[in-house]
Amino acid sequence: MLKYILLALAVALPTFGQSQAADLRSAAGCGPSQAQFDVKTDKRQHAVTQPDSGRALVYVIVEERRDPHAQQFGDITTRVGLDGDWAGANHGQSYISFAVEPGAHRLCTDGQSRLKAVQELSGAADLIAEAGKTYYYRAELTIPWADHAANLRLEEVDGAEGLLLVSKSASSTWKIKNR
Repeated sequence: MLKYILLALAVALPTFGQSQAADLRSAAGCGPSQAQFDVKTDKRQHAVTQPDSGRALVYVIVEERRDPHAQQFGDITTRVGLDGDWAGANHGQSYISFAVEPGAHRLCTDGQSRLKAVQELSGAADLIAEAGKTYYYRAELTIPWADHAANLRLEEVDGAEGLLLVSKSASSTWKIKNR
């Protein structure tokens, strides 16, 4: 009987650890890790709109930093989460925007890829949204070069910097692949 209990525990324990990690990712703002996005970008679109009445507007802009001398393998897709669900995705140097209710929120961004090193890239930030306001977040994606490691950092920027980042970035439209 003791053998069966130990066997059951040995099988169940790794599941508890995975569940706890998923719960922590969700608490940080990320959506389910298995969700995958198809993303299209438009370099001619640079639209900044006003928030809907009673809501706030959030822009998440990806700014890539790459070694100009390194071989390029294409752009990286980054997912953007809000309060444990995905709000959308970017591809390369691009932006998305979405409306949020006033109050406390958690934003997350992470890399979508088959490469484990990209999957491990992530960043998170807190947001206290006020109705009628627009918030800009830079998702700074550093691609490894020289002595710099790959990194994805999410940080709020002021309105002027946000507008400048949007002006230099493509607009992203996205759909979920596997739902």
